[in-house]
Amino acid sequence: MVYLWLRAETKAMEHRAALTPSTCKTLLDRGFKITVERSRERIFDDEEYERAGCHMVPIGEWRKAPKEAYIVGLKELPEGETDPLEHTHIFFAHCYKNQGGWTDILGRFDAGQGTILDLEFLNDTQGRRVAAFGYHAGFAGAAIGVDDWCHQKLNPGQALPPYKPFPNEASLISYIKERLDRAVALNNNKVPEVMVMGALGRCGKGACDFARAVGIPEAKIIQWDMAETKAGGPFPRILESEIFVNCIYLNQPIPPFFTPEMLDHERNLSVIVDVSCDTTNPHNPIPVYSINTTFDNAVVPVPSKNSLPLDVCSIDHLPTLLPRESSEAFSRDLLPTIIDLQSREQSAVWGGAEALFNQKVAAMKALAQ
Repeated sequence: MVYLWLRAETKAMEHRAALTPSTCKTLLDRGFKITVERSRERIFDDEEYERAGCHMVPIGEWRKAPKEAYIVGLKELPEGETDPLEHTHIFFAHCYKNQGGWTDILGRFDAGQGTILDLEFLNDTQGRRVAAFGYHAGFAGAAIGVDDWCHQKLNPGQALPPYKPFPNEASLISYIKERLDRAVALNNNKVPEVMVMGALGRCGKGACDFARAVGIPEAKIIQWDMAETKAGGPFPRILESEIFVNCIYLNQPIPPFFTPEMLDHERNLSVIVDVSCDTTNPHNPIPVYSINTTFDNAVVPVPSKNSLPLDVCSIDHLPTLLPRESSEAFSRDLLPTIIDLQSREQSAVWGGAEALFNQKVAAMKALAQ
């Protein structure tokens, strides 16, 4: 019997879940055992999991879980802890691309003889991810980008208010569309141009779909992907758009899309949304910021000699703006792979994830020598 333990998320403003009540019900019917930690932050009420048949426990009890239990989550483990980790964890570890602190987290698993099966690197035999939040990340990122542009017009010089989760896509679209209509009226009826980098991927499609949903004309949605960027940056064309949404998947060093010095010159660009959010990656192609923003403070100003305001949004869990819809979509896509845990040794997806973990641990050890 496969034992899954859904831990409560501890990251501020994280309301999503890797396993939804409906997914849990399907897994329970297939013979899985599931324990769920109670959470006031999760978009799904504890009672929804109870009705599905899950065993409920207090938050943080995963540390005492039987060793055979898979600890399932989404975002990083609680900060400040250094104890060895003995379980197999399924989550987004964010430590495979030399992010800040990557050796610390891998070191904890190595010391405890635990394993990371990273959700970001669960790939099928064609190399495609089996489940991703990319679409809703792009959708939410474009929403904040358009909203910040509106705010610059409607409330110049004032901080962007905090965001709370929206119940569904329709409510988010309605809210931003009303603000966009008012902002465009103040902008001599000129609609902002939105440039999406990585437009052909899941994330980019989500960004483009949001722009269309709030009424931005197709001609004002500039869609770039590998064909347009193969020559390498910088790309002055980005500065001609009012809003730039970066949706690329960074897996190797690339030249910057633009430099800080370029922002001092004439530009239309006033909002950058880095959905990819490779903030601590040494090869971040948007080298004009160094922190992750939050839903409480969604944007930070970018220094520039140009008087036109320029903000950057670098929230690293954008889909939680639409937590129920994004969780349902992700969990539904992940379900067949979770079911394959019943025969994990025959699964190419899980085998690949474990091999990658071992490779990264080996790289960490080699670095320490």
